[in-house]
Formats: sequence, structure tokens, C-alpha cells
Amino acid sequence: MNQRPSHLFYQGRQRRPVLDQARGVYMWDVDGKRYLDGSSGAMVCNIGHSNENVLEAMRRQMEKSTFGYRLHFETEASEELAAKTAALCPEGLNRVFFVSGGSEAVESAMKMARQYALARGEGSRWKIISRAPSYHGCTLGALAITSYEPLTQPFAPMMQAMPKVPAPRAYLDGLDPDDEATGHHYADMLEAKIIEEGPETVLGFIVEPVGGASTGALPPPRGYMERVQEICRKYGILFILDEVMTGAGRTGAFLAADHWNLSPDIIVMSKGFAAGYVPLGAMVVHERLVETVLDDGGFLHGYTYAGNPLACAAGVAVIDEIERQGLTRNAAIMGDRLIERLEGLMQRYGIIGDVRGKGLLTAFEFMADRGSKAPLPKHLKAFDRFVNIAYDNGLIVYSRRTRDGVEGDHIIVAPPMIVTETHLDEITEMLDVSLAQFTDEIRPELDRIA
Repeated sequence: MNQRPSHLFYQGRQRRPVLDQARGVYMWDVDGKRYLDGSSGAMVCNIGHSNENVLEAMRRQMEKSTFGYRLHFETEASEELAAKTAALCPEGLNRVFFVSGGSEAVESAMKMARQYALARGEGSRWKIISRAPSYHGCTLGALAITSYEPLTQPFAPMMQAMPKVPAPRAYLDGLDPDDEATGHHYADMLEAKIIEEGPETVLGFIVEPVGGASTGALPPPRGYMERVQEICRKYGILFILDEVMTGAGRTGAFLAADHWNLSPDIIVMSKGFAAGYVPLGAMVVHERLVETVLDDGGFLHGYTYAGNPLACAAGVAVIDEIERQGLTRNAAIMGDRLIERLEGLMQRYGIIGDVRGKGLLTAFEFMADRGSKAPLPKHLKAFDRFVNIAYDNGLIVYSRRTRDGVEGDHIIVAPPMIVTETHLDEITEMLDVSLAQFTDEIRPELDRIA
């Protein structure tokens, strides 16, 4: 791979081939090699690449205007997207604040929650409880409620530490996720933390309904989500759902909240919300919060590109495509079939210790021993190595480390919601080849620790 020098820099020095084009679930580099996008980028491209209806909607908007500052004009595109979004959210969540990405959405939610408390004369409330591990964004505010050591530790002196409760990793703790008592066990840790911190100091609880990158597509145990909502209500704490990864149909419902009939106070979305066509996200807030804050002088927050008409036009078209093609239902059906295929691979490969997920947000976790749940040795960097092997074999997947980012390697498989059985067969075949190659590569290490 001969490439010209680059002036770009991101996390490291690794180079990748130059992208030429993308269509549907496939992407091609300039040398003609085809890749199957098995993770929708970073769980973003929910409706697939280069959807012509979305591109045409963007062309139409570009012919009218590409920017209209929110303090100067209202735009048809932003009003239409706000109305569509509110209609898809639980009752009362009908006020929308647009942003350009997930971290911005989370920051906005934190500041909205704080201003709501101040407007109510509850200035002592400032703590937002989250889970460990978790990931809510890369800005300093979002990192303060994130628990993923490699990303948070370097910046700890610059942040206000926020309280954490354990994520409900029942499979690691030897508990039955289908037992409601398990869900209550983890939820009760939230109540204990609220009491420990002092309820009068706690502003909110933020949670991904289905865990994302930090816990690897982790569904909640039975009864967990309903119970944490009850606890938030009991102590007057705002219930904030981070649907940046789970929203826009990914889990088999437009919002993962719908699986448990939840009624949060704030929802944040991005990623699949505009499916990678433009940078776009949203904070959706219950009207009672918004009216209280506006009555108290206004929301002291904003972004230059909030409500950008081109971005919003793309967002409208993405939602239209999700509904027109029935992609939420397809995510539910294909997700079940993908889990079956991953479980089949688990039977063949002993290093797969767990398979989990909901809809088309799925993952498998590597373990040295299923019985003890011992992770693969850290120095193998299995999460990184496997992704590179799969990439070389033409499959794009996503990875992180499950155990606070330090160890415990998981691979997320989350193809676009347009995926078919044929695509799933292709994904499974490439995973099989990659797993065989990876297993052979680390076999000496496995034999040593056996």
C-alpha cells in the first residue's frame, strides 16, 4: 500500500487504504478491493451508504440554502425534523435541540439538567451518576461521566469527577440476566449510590439502554431499566438515556427505550440519526424541563451549526428511509439471525466466551477460559489484532475492551439495517476465516496458559 504523506493525524500512525466509493453495505478502496461494512462505520451508517433518496433530499436543500443561523432564521428542514423526532419519542418529550454529534448531545443534556435544577431552586444538585464501564463522549464534560480508563485517566485532573455504579455485567458476575432479581440487584446499586452521595446533590442518571462500545452491546438484565427509572422518580433525579448508538432503529425499535416502555426526561441521539450522511445529533427534552428553563431566562448553551438546514434535510430523509423500507423491523429480524450465527461460531471457537446484543447491535467477547471468565492476556491486544485480520479479509468490525478498557476484548458486529440473509452469510464466513487465522496465531500463547 503505497500512499502519499498525510498532514492528517488522529489516534496513531496507522494508515488505511484510500476510500473510493461506498454503496449499500459495501465499500471499495482506490485499488478496487471491496469491504463489507460489518460495523456501519462506528455504528453510524444505519441505512447503508449512498442511499439515493437521501442524496437527492440533500441536493434539493443545497439548491435552496446550506446554512441559516438559528438566531436569524427558522428553517423548514429543522422544523420538519424536530416534529418527526418528537413524534417518535415518548409522550412529553417533544422539544428538540439539534447538535452535530454525540458528545455535543451529551454535553447539552448535562447543561440542560443543571439549568433545570437551578431554575427550580435546587442548586445543590450537580452530580450526574453513570456506570462503570461506560462511554458517553470525548469532550471533558462527557468524559467526566465516562468510565473507560485509557480515555479518562490522562485527563482526570482537568475534570470534575462524577459518581459511578457498576454496569450490569451479569455474564461476568455469574448471574442470570433473565432473572428479574438480577436486574434489581444492579439497579439497587444506583439507589445505594444516590443515598451515599446525598439525594439533594444528585442531578441525574445517564445510561445507554443497551451498552455500546465500553461494554460491547450489553443488553440490560430483566427488570433493570424499569427499576432504575423508578429509582430516579423516587428521588426526583432526571433519567437521561444515551441513545447515540442505540437510536434510529439499531436495536429493533426506533428507540431502545421502546423495548421497556420507558419515559425518560432527556434522550440524546446521533450516529444513525443521520446515518453518516452529515454530522447531526439531537437532544430531546421533556417539555416541562424546557418550559421551566425558558421561563427562568433561557437555555445558556448553543452551537454554531445547531439546526443546520442541510443536516436536518438529511436527517428527515434518513427517517423517511427507515420507515419506507421497514428497517427497524428488519433490524429486529436480522439481529436475531445474526446472534444465531455468532452463537454457532462460539461453538466452534473456544476463545469466544460470550455472545450478546439486541437487534443489529451485537458482540462477542474473547476469553481464555469460559468457566473462569478469564480474559485473553492483555499483551495480545486481541481487540486490535482481530480487527486488523478481519479488515485484511475484507470485513470491517469494531472493537474495544470490556473491563474498564484495560482488558477483556470484545468485537462488535453491527452491519447496516438494510442487511439481508445473504449479507449475514458473508459476514459469518469472513468472521470464520478471521477467527481461524487469529486462533492459529495465538495458539502458542493459549497452550502456554492452558
